[in-house]
Order: sequence, then C-alpha cells, then structure tokens
Amino acid sequence: MSPRERRAWLPAWHGELMSLSTHVLDAVSGRPAAGIAVELTDAAGTPLASGRTDDDGRIKSLGATLAAGIYRLRFDTGEYFAASGTAGFYPEVVIAFDLADVDAQYHVPLLLSPYAYSTYRGS
Repeated sequence: MSPRERRAWLPAWHGELMSLSTHVLDAVSGRPAAGIAVELTDAAGTPLASGRTDDDGRIKSLGATLAAGIYRLRFDTGEYFAASGTAGFYPEVVIAFDLADVDAQYHVPLLLSPYAYSTYRGS
C-alpha cells in the first residue's frame, strides 16, 4: 500500500504521516549517546527545530510538517566527547539529506566514535 493509499483510510485526526527522527549510538561503547544537542536546518541554514538525544540516544520527532527539499541535521559531538573526557576529531557532524516524499517517515541514525562516524537512511 502506498503512503497516499494509507492516508486515504486514516482517520481525519491522524494528521501528517511524515516524520523525522534521529538516533545516535556511541560506536565505541556500543551504547546510546545521550544528551547530544541536535539542530535541524533547511538548505539555507535557517534553524527549524532543535533538541537533545534522550537516554536511549533518540529524538523521536524533529519538528512539524516539512516540505520536500534538502535539510541538515547538526550534531554537537564536541560537547558530547568533552563531557566524557574523550578527545574527538569532529566537533560537529552535519548530515545533509533530501526529503523527497512528504508522506514518508524518515529516520537518520548516526553511529559515532571519536575519529569516525557513519550514517544511513533508517526506517
């Protein structure tokens, strides 16, 4: 069933289907990275939403309805590593991504270590 077909049978109160979430895992400890400040901006760099990862390393929702387009998530990794007494190479990680389908659910995970990071489109 396509996202538009799903929308057709949802109750009117359900609202928008599109959602944006993130999850940060500390790849060294294998544990969630709690307390990381995250900012969502549009392609021009205009701030749209911000938050901090919870005890499970997650931000379950970043903002309201977004139009199709390019956005960025900026993770303050320097603050996270400094708080744990770990020297890190990347003071921040910026992930640019393209929201092409506003009816979709988007999840942007970040796997983080002091000298490397990785991301992918999650589900």
